[in-house]
Amino acid sequence: MTFLKKIKKLALITVASLATLPVTGQDLLARQAPIDRKMKAVDSLMLRQLIERDEWETPSADLYDEWENQFAHRATAMPDTFRIDLRDFCMPTESRVITSNFGARWGRQHKGLDIKVYIGDTIRAAFSGKVRIVRYEARGYGKYVVIRHHNGLETIYGHMSKQLVREDEDVKAGDPIGLGGNTGRSTGSHLHFETRLCGVALNPALMFDFRNQDVTADFYTYRSNTYNRESAQATRLRGANGSGGYNPEDVNSPNAPGRASANKSFADMQSVRYHKVRHGETLSAIARKRGTSVDALCKLNRISKRVRLHPGQILKYN
Repeated sequence: MTFLKKIKKLALITVASLATLPVTGQDLLARQAPIDRKMKAVDSLMLRQLIERDEWETPSADLYDEWENQFAHRATAMPDTFRIDLRDFCMPTESRVITSNFGARWGRQHKGLDIKVYIGDTIRAAFSGKVRIVRYEARGYGKYVVIRHHNGLETIYGHMSKQLVREDEDVKAGDPIGLGGNTGRSTGSHLHFETRLCGVALNPALMFDFRNQDVTADFYTYRSNTYNRESAQATRLRGANGSGGYNPEDVNSPNAPGRASANKSFADMQSVRYHKVRHGETLSAIARKRGTSVDALCKLNRISKRVRLHPGQILKYN
């Protein structure tokens, strides 16, 4: 007997059994139906809670031994290699203009990116997670928020005019967490955005492409032995020079001068073109597709012909 025939036979037996039930038996089934629906709802709630708990505990729980609300960041032991899931992201702001890069600045290290926003602009959570700190620091971040994410990252949002979340609050990617501002140690309205792993600042340009309002790939793998070189390359590709002189149209335009030098005209900035590397692509394949040469690609991006390309990597091609 085939499986289908067995199912049909079982269904007929079930129907026949129900038909022969006394009235009291049918009443019992009728009274049981609402209970079954309630139990199903309870089961669904428990399942959702288990999923959320599992999401929260992995992989961030493997990196952090404690939940500390006192320090915005405190360096702990870093893994030599760690894969960060960048999917299910949201850009912290719609602005496409970076006014200050990650790295050395004014004799000290600038631990994040400064993105041009205006007072009152909405700032959103980059990934899902839990708010660890909501505080004001007069000589530093101003009004700021720290979020620990399920993917292991912590993000910091500084100089806001208003915070819209509370400590220990769960947030989803894209939830509004504050408004753009000019509080703390700031010379003009902007968002100071940091990405940290185990308290150590990583260049956000490795993961976020503000000009194109996208992440650089589905995953970013931190490797201690290649990080410095990759960070410098990310700044060349997705950072910016210059600060100021932008209007709201520039900030939110796809052609915003996010990485052009201050002495270039807006028309020159529009002429820059980029290619996002796909899985399996080579320099020669990209050169053919974009109507250029491998030598030109290497010169524009300051790379060698033997460089290993990664999916999601951004290359200039003119």
